[in-house]
Amino acid sequence: MSRVNAAKIRGLFVTGTDTGVGKTIVTAALTAALRAEGINAGVWKPVQSGGLIGSGTTDAERLLKSTGINEPPEAIAPFTYEAPLTPMLAARQAGVTLKLEELIAAGLPLAERYEALLVEGAGGVAVPLTENAIVADLIAELSMPALIVARSGLGTINHTLLTVSFLRQRGIPIVGVVLNDGESAEVFDDPSVAANAELIEQYGGIGVLGRFPRVEAEATAEMLNQTARRTLSLQPIREALFKGENDHAVD
Repeated sequence: MSRVNAAKIRGLFVTGTDTGVGKTIVTAALTAALRAEGINAGVWKPVQSGGLIGSGTTDAERLLKSTGINEPPEAIAPFTYEAPLTPMLAARQAGVTLKLEELIAAGLPLAERYEALLVEGAGGVAVPLTENAIVADLIAELSMPALIVARSGLGTINHTLLTVSFLRQRGIPIVGVVLNDGESAEVFDDPSVAANAELIEQYGGIGVLGRFPRVEAEATAEMLNQTARRTLSLQPIREALFKGENDHAVD
């Protein structure tokens, strides 16, 4: 796949420091906030594993439910595999050999329907997607900036700084970091939380755009929109998506 086709996809790639750090809820919240501003933002999950569409538990189904976007889940997640394995292995177990160019081509129809796409990755940046490509290769091929979602609590500094370093080695621009409280109550008793954002900025030279709080499992698009506006700095997201365009500037 040449970058000519990939360049047709305007978007932001939401990656994580690990699996289960809250990429889906943060992606949904950012999308809901942009759509509330009148921006025709869509979501795309290039490949997902760990469940089949129809279960109601896949990332694609959660993204659609949380944003109110009217799309069949197969449209935003064209490659879905049941095994709870890294996408390359889950596809292999299903008898499929994933190819990077096919993953990208599947996103082109979405790019034609939306002004910009919030693209949720699988796990972290070094997760194998195909026999010879990892998530970072997909981000680079798409020529998208990355947003890193990380846990709020203990251990996040190490994981976040390693992710930042890895992306920089690949020449991938980073919009910033969002710390996510997730679903664990332990974060409220974690003394590291108060200083983690500051230390990530100090040692990583990267901005932390905010700390996303724990939200209800059935949070609506409006609830996520309001939460994102209250807790996150959204202007860097807008700037990354529209690269200096003034049409969507919001005070």
